[in-house]
Amino acid sequence: MARLQRTLSNVAEETGQDNGRVGIVGGSIAYPNQPALVGRAALRTGSDHVRALVSEPIHGIVASQSPNLLVDRYPGERFGESALERTREMAEWADAFAIGPGLTDADGEAVREAIDAAAVPTVVDALAIEPGLEADLTNAILTPSGSEDGPIYDAYGSLESFSTETGAVITLTGDVDEIVAGGERLHNETGTSALSVAGTGDTLVGIVASLLGQGMSRREAAELGAWILGKTGELATAEYGPGVIATDVIERIPDTIR
Repeated sequence: MARLQRTLSNVAEETGQDNGRVGIVGGSIAYPNQPALVGRAALRTGSDHVRALVSEPIHGIVASQSPNLLVDRYPGERFGESALERTREMAEWADAFAIGPGLTDADGEAVREAIDAAAVPTVVDALAIEPGLEADLTNAILTPSGSEDGPIYDAYGSLESFSTETGAVITLTGDVDEIVAGGERLHNETGTSALSVAGTGDTLVGIVASLLGQGMSRREAAELGAWILGKTGELATAEYGPGVIATDVIERIPDTIR
């Protein structure tokens, strides 16, 4: 882990890049706040600019969450063909791209096309995972919870086989977070039971996307992202006890990185 921490502190200097731009596609009428949680986590992890693309009905909700987020909209309530042009434009703007948090009832073919169109490292989360299995995942990290990995097992038999055959990296969240890459499974050493609270999966997506946007490899971003989330959860729990919530965790990301 010390190697990954050095990578985080040195990546901008070594690559000559700034701290990167993150694009997010997510949210729905049922779950409007998820893109904002992802965006806030990415900003606290160090990203310079974060842009969310959401459906027209929830644009005002997401845009009001933080003046630090850039928020765009696509027409209608459902992510589909009409959203793809703006999605491609955002993926071209971004250094890393995330799709799926809160994205209920999306058109599966549109999700696949969005992932295929992204030339930057991409985090595929939640309900985007199943349709995303038909996309090119050689530049992707998938972040399923223990209740969202079923389609991967159905299609490939194991997470190890999936990572080997597709080239994808997986960060599986649960009682103990696990990283699967190149057929190898690693266990994260940090965390607390309080991280089962709603919104911490979105927090992980934002952390990992930010690390990717800052130039980390997918495996490094997956490993360090899980470590940062777990350690930040420990810090927040030490202060708030069982009442910790996702935004408490997000606000302590800089403390963990320091």
